Formats: sequence, C-alpha cells, structure tokens
Amino acid sequence: MAMRHNCEGVTRRDCLQLGLGSFLGGGLVGALQARVEAATAAKPDADACILIWMDGGPTHYETFDPKPDAPIEVRGEYSTIATKLPGVRFSKHMTQLASIADRLAIVRSIRHDQGNHGAGNHYMMTGSPPRIPVGCGAFVSFHPSLGAVVARELNAPAGMPAYFSMPRMSRSGGPNFLGAKYGPFVVPDDPNSGSFRVRDVALPKGLSDDRYLGRHDIRQQIDRMKRIHDAAAGDPLMAVDEFYQQGQQLISSVESQKAFDIHSEPETVREKYGRNGFGQRALLARRLVEAGVPFVTLYEGGWDHHRDIFKELSSKLPPFEASIAALIQDLESRGMLERTLVVALGEFGRTPKVNSRGGRDHWSNAMSVMLAGGGTPPGQIIGATDRQGYSAVERVLSPESFASTIYSKLGIDPSKIVHTPEGRPVPYVSDPTPITELLS
Repeated sequence: MAMRHNCEGVTRRDCLQLGLGSFLGGGLVGALQARVEAATAAKPDADACILIWMDGGPTHYETFDPKPDAPIEVRGEYSTIATKLPGVRFSKHMTQLASIADRLAIVRSIRHDQGNHGAGNHYMMTGSPPRIPVGCGAFVSFHPSLGAVVARELNAPAGMPAYFSMPRMSRSGGPNFLGAKYGPFVVPDDPNSGSFRVRDVALPKGLSDDRYLGRHDIRQQIDRMKRIHDAAAGDPLMAVDEFYQQGQQLISSVESQKAFDIHSEPETVREKYGRNGFGQRALLARRLVEAGVPFVTLYEGGWDHHRDIFKELSSKLPPFEASIAALIQDLESRGMLERTLVVALGEFGRTPKVNSRGGRDHWSNAMSVMLAGGGTPPGQIIGATDRQGYSAVERVLSPESFASTIYSKLGIDPSKIVHTPEGRPVPYVSDPTPITELLS
C-alpha cells in the first residue's frame, strides 16, 4: 500500500510514533462500574459505530454542500445533481449517496477555530480542543478519542478488541490517560489482497499449536515473577502485557477468525463494495460489527487538496462514495443499519475560493458530516452555511456537540467524569449537549 501524505508530509509510519498517553487506568473497579451503569441506562440508539475518517480535510463544496449559484471561483468546476431529498443537491460525483439521501442525515453547520491538521484532527476525534497551540503537522493527544471511550464503556465479545482502526490510527485516535488497553487494534494490511492475513489472528508459519501453548505457559510462569515496579508506579511492561494478551486472545478466538475471513464473502458482495482497499475495509468493518465490535475507524487519507482538487477528486470520489453507499445498503439489507451508526467526516472543510494552484486550502469555519443508521432520523439536512459557503450560519454546531451525539447514541453519558491516573477529574465532553435532531 502506498503511503499517504498530507501537506506536512506525514506518512503512515509517522503514526506509529504517536504516544498512547498513560499506559494505566481503566482498572477492574472502573470496568465493573461501567457495566453496572450500562445495565441501568436507557436503551441506546446504536450498538456500534463505523467512523469513516477522511484525513486531510474533505471539501464541503465538492461533496455535500455545493454552491451552484456562487461565482465560479467559489463554486468550482463541478456541477451538482439532485438527490432523493426534494430541493437538496450534492456535488456531481456523489451519485450513489445522492440516490440514498433519504437514508442519510447531513450536518452542514459544524465549525471550529482549529484550522490546521494536528489541532483540527484532535478536536474532531476527541471533542476536546488542544490545551496548547498545536502545529499543523503535530501528533497530539490531550484527551481520549471517541473510539477509546467507546472501548472503555462498551463490551466486545470475548477475545475481540472493542476498537479497531484500519489501515492505521489517526494521529489523535489513541486512548491517552485511559490506558493502552483501550487503544485501537490496527489492521494495516489490504483486505483486497488475495494474501490478506491479519497479524495476531493466525499462528506464524512453522509454529504448531502445541509449541505455541508451551511458549504461552512459559511466559505465564515468567510473569509470576515480582515486577520491579508495580502497576501504580507505571510499569511500562504492563502495556506490553496487555497487547500480548490481546494477541493471544485473538489467536484463540473463533469469533475473530470468522470475522476476518473476508474471503468467505460472495464475490458479488465484494464487488459491490469495490475491489479496492477502502471498499474491502468497509466490508471488513461490517463483518467486525456483525461479530459484536462496537467501534471501527476506517482511515482514508488523501483529502488535503491544496492543488488540482478537481482532477484528483474526479478519480477519488466515485469509488469512495460508492463504497460508503454499499456499506449502508448492506447493513440495511441485513437488518443491521438500525443499530449501527455510520459517520463520515474529516478535521475541517476547504476554503471558499479556489487558489492559484487549482486547489482549496484549510477552512474550519464550515464543514459537512454525514450520518446514517444507528437510530438517526433519516432524510435530514441539519444547519446551513451562507450562500457562498464561507461559514456555518444556521444551527451552528461544535465538535463538542458532535462528540456528545456519538456518545449519546451509543448509550454513553457524554458528561461522565473519569479520572486520570493522578486523580484529576475529566469529563468525556466539556459541553455535553448532543445534536438533538440526530437522536431517535
């Protein structure tokens, strides 16, 4: 798979250097408390979320919020098309999503003040603004991500992680102080490949079941030795142990083996999703949710179009939006859409005027977010930008509102207070007001 760069030259490999924050937290007492709260809470709208992260900042003009009556330097080269919703138009390459717009909810009025990749990514991925000024190319983690919080609050089947990210973790997609056990299980390989194989889900070649179990037993005996530091002192090996245990559980889990067997899907289904990396990851996400995983991030880079935006999107958008439409329709046909929330967004939108290089630059005053399923009332356009798309002006919403909506729909209280390993109380969202139009 080719590495994706944004305007700072950040690659997939750079993401591996991301700090996961503290390795501790989320102990037994917290887990038991979460289970009690979940059992007594009202029935949530959704059981799972598939978050499609369009890294780099997708344009709202060429997707869900075109401005056909604006001057050419604002509206750009693309024409618009009618959708299933009377009077609502999408940009011309959004054909498949336009055909199912009556199943979607589009929010056109989220805006914030973090117009660079590092800070914007953090704000939308966590619902919390960065604590200090952050450079555009920075990898920052001041707060747990949406996926990490869901992993802490909701259960996955035995042997399965609760939070997956494919093919990488976004720069602010980690658990921060919640601890490494709530970080994403990353599936970096391309499921469109005939040799697709998920790490840790199959034994390495040459290692038999008996030899593996023997090695696992030896490791358990070594682990009985007294640690130099206890957990409270921050033993870094605790995180290593958690990852090792997660891998061991995946190897022995029948559910995980079945979920990752994408080759068992009918060829007609695979073709409908698209025989490309993103399309097959979307299909794999459906299989993971079907197996009981509550949160999956589909990371798709390449949305930082400072130049040649119309040429680039002419090839990028058609297969991408077709895969999203296929995912929504497949979930619906299987009776899963009502309980599965599908969300597509990036860190911000793009500038109103096309620049001298034929591109659009960063713009956080306006962006569009697509939602479907998970009890979301369909056929809605929420909020609006002005006539030329410069700014959200009607039903103006924040990243906090977005994060609170995701949590609320999954039955998680966005105002819940959790504590860092140092005992500092922190709410999941500082302003826990969800977007009411999106709740069932």
